[in-house]
Amino acid sequence: MRGRILVVEDDREFGALLETGLRAAGFDVRWTDEAEPAREAALRESFDAVVTDIHLRGASGLDLCAELNRARPELPILIVTGFGNMESAIAAIRAGAYDFITKPLELEVLVGAVDRAVQHHSLGVEVRRLRAGAPVTGDWGGMIGSSPVMRRMFEQLERVADTEAPILITGESGTGKELVARAVHAHSRRAPGAFVPLNCAAMPEALLESELFGHARGAFTDAKAERTGLFVQASGGTLFLDEVGEFAMTLQPKLLRALQERRVRPVGGTAEVPFDARLISATNRDLEFEAETGRFREDLYFRLNVIRIEVPPLRERGDDILLIAQRMIDQIAARDGRSVRGLGVAAAERLIEYPWPGNVRELQNCIERAVALADHDLLLVEDLPERIRRSSAHLKPASPTAVGGPGSPMLSMEEVERRHILTVLNEVGGNKSLAARILGLDRRTLYRKLETYGH
Repeated sequence: MRGRILVVEDDREFGALLETGLRAAGFDVRWTDEAEPAREAALRESFDAVVTDIHLRGASGLDLCAELNRARPELPILIVTGFGNMESAIAAIRAGAYDFITKPLELEVLVGAVDRAVQHHSLGVEVRRLRAGAPVTGDWGGMIGSSPVMRRMFEQLERVADTEAPILITGESGTGKELVARAVHAHSRRAPGAFVPLNCAAMPEALLESELFGHARGAFTDAKAERTGLFVQASGGTLFLDEVGEFAMTLQPKLLRALQERRVRPVGGTAEVPFDARLISATNRDLEFEAETGRFREDLYFRLNVIRIEVPPLRERGDDILLIAQRMIDQIAARDGRSVRGLGVAAAERLIEYPWPGNVRELQNCIERAVALADHDLLLVEDLPERIRRSSAHLKPASPTAVGGPGSPMLSMEEVERRHILTVLNEVGGNKSLAARILGLDRRTLYRKLETYGH
């Protein structure tokens, strides 16, 4: 089932139509034609969303909405009415409705709106669970995630961690490839040994050769003493070559020989030195394509790519984003002595919808900033960076809602609220204090909303 829905509709023909349509779409539906039984059911039983007509026999759907919103603020309520005008929309907003849909409605529109409401409810439950410090399911070597892609990666890592085979970790920049490498090392029989990382893109060719293979005394200017290379330093442990796709072509034959022979010759040296290190490398480049086009040695690629681990981008990890964000909030708040304890639901929705081109590294930046700026115990939308607040993903309408009658634009509840607030502000000549009183908002809330709108 996609969710459990309470339908409140006193028109029996229309109520039966809603029940049948939502059931056909995969929802578990309970239908009642009176407000009081609906109120009792919503308070007593577990529902993921409520769909109610604005006009009920002897009662108001808006009153029912307001009462349920006070008692069960996490429960999304959708108002359905045949009177599509601005006054009805604003009344629904003030009653705490999640969405507002006008008759005649298409079943596909209703199903889409209900599905989004259920997802919103599910997200709210997850956010509250995380804030309460619920145990994390899916934790491997300090990496957390319950999404299918992460579970598959954890299973693969579990199988290969204790082998000696070279591993190539691939994935976009910022996905945490070094964290994966460190976790593999920690789960291997080499865990007591050293984990030695090297960023191949951060060094010029001559220095990279000396760092990896070592050098003899007098091998070059300033080589006043013999130096042991990282291959030998990592003996008994793991050598991690980050950004291995940037490894200089002129040095690739020497790296290949070292991996084949398990011996290295220091720069300026005459004797080879054995080593016993497992190699894990990482890249955000397509090394197979690089090898095919001659920009990376094919034989070296096959030597590195014995086992390949693909780290999924953050945008493919679903609710893992919230799991990671909550852990970051806990750590940063504890470090900086802040009282922030979690995410608000609206902010959580923004994080889920944003595509995260910078992956986990960008999320870390976002949460650091938000915790530093927050002046309340939950992170709100206005605490997030502007690029996330204004991401095109969250600007799409929540549902096609007609406001103002035939010919009106199809607007989301968020857009209806935005337009109304800006209209009132314009009518009072920009006086925010007066506008806040008219709107029934406190000034702080109005200022936050206006900041979100860019005013």
